[in-house]
Amino acid sequence: MRTGDGNDPDLTDEATYERVRDPSRRGLLRLSAGAGLTAGLGGALPAALRPAAAAAAPVAAPFTTPFTAPFATAAATGIVKPLPPELFIEHGTNAETRWEAMRGIGDLTPVDRFFVRNHVSTPLIDARTWRLKLWGTGLAGSPGEDRPLEFTYDDLLGFPSETITSFIECTGNGRGFYTSQQGQQVTGTPWKLGAVGVARWRGVRLSAVLRRAGITRAAVDIMPRGLDADYVDKGENLGRVRRPLPVAKAMKDVLLAYEMNGAPLPPDHGHPVRLVVPSWVGIASIKWLGDIQVSDEPLYSPWNTRYYRLFGPTYPEGGTAPLTRMNVKSAFELPWDATLQAARRHVLHGRSWSGNGRVRRVDVSDDGGRTWRPARARDRHPNPRGWVRWEYPWHPRRPGRYELLARATDETGAAQPATAPFNTLGYLFGAVVRHPVTLI
Repeated sequence: MRTGDGNDPDLTDEATYERVRDPSRRGLLRLSAGAGLTAGLGGALPAALRPAAAAAAPVAAPFTTPFTAPFATAAATGIVKPLPPELFIEHGTNAETRWEAMRGIGDLTPVDRFFVRNHVSTPLIDARTWRLKLWGTGLAGSPGEDRPLEFTYDDLLGFPSETITSFIECTGNGRGFYTSQQGQQVTGTPWKLGAVGVARWRGVRLSAVLRRAGITRAAVDIMPRGLDADYVDKGENLGRVRRPLPVAKAMKDVLLAYEMNGAPLPPDHGHPVRLVVPSWVGIASIKWLGDIQVSDEPLYSPWNTRYYRLFGPTYPEGGTAPLTRMNVKSAFELPWDATLQAARRHVLHGRSWSGNGRVRRVDVSDDGGRTWRPARARDRHPNPRGWVRWEYPWHPRRPGRYELLARATDETGAAQPATAPFNTLGYLFGAVVRHPVTLI
């Protein structure tokens, strides 16, 4: 399974990156697989591996941007924007895009249809008082967490801007199919395929800010941390969401985004500033960014030890290396269990995407995968960080129950398999999904 960052001769593949880490890593993995890691990762860890104590999350200032009025009443989900049932499926603090809501929509996912993945409620943060704080032993002078370098929102606007179009996808997208399609029990939000969206992100290169802050050649990892509330799992406070990135990846193509689809980031999508880590697992794209630790030693958090690895009977003790790139997937722009007319021509629409690059081919089957026919790409030059839209003419003759299958192949040759390898947390479901349709 490919989880790295291509053939680049750097350390952006975390599987390679981890092999050069401190040998005490084995003990850390045993700890994370057993009793778990606390928010500070202190206590039983070797002193050299303990990150600085986490500061308390600042109280959000009154939110006075134009978002306030229409989003004044947050639902019980803790999500600010409206979640009409024709657009979303609610999952606790999360909201999944309904694929039928994307029919007729262009390449970009509108904000009002973009999925929401939150660990806790959406915080409301005033950009006027917000600060991005950088600190750690990987910066010149080793500024501490109590005396960090600070950048204001206006400071970031003063950097040269860059715009990229990229998908962001929850690592558990498709998790529900481990159970419904493969009969395997997993933990986590039972997403279908709607925990993904493509947006046009504008911001400043993280590398530019790190250079301005004085990153040194000794820097190994960075640890971005959000300003949302502490996350509590089964009574254990794990602190604010944070996940390390290797410096090689951070300096390559990561964006500090302050706009989404031509407007300031909405609250649910990270206002005022978030990370966008193209093609990588969604957890890497930290929302509501508050501070970044830059370290000359490897960094750890529950989100790269306890979570976002593959665990299960076929994987090593402590799980695989931390997950990086997303795998290839496809979805039909149809309601789940759709009803269509028999004996008439239909044009089925869908989208396919991959963290490995461009999708080169999509095939469709209506007979359980016995035969396949190619779909027609609607995008002549698909974005390697986005998806390809496709269509497939279908003229079923007889009424009855059908399962539609779409199978994508990306430019590396990776294709969707018939079944996905099981892992207990239900990550990276990349198998062909059997989409039920009834013809009447």
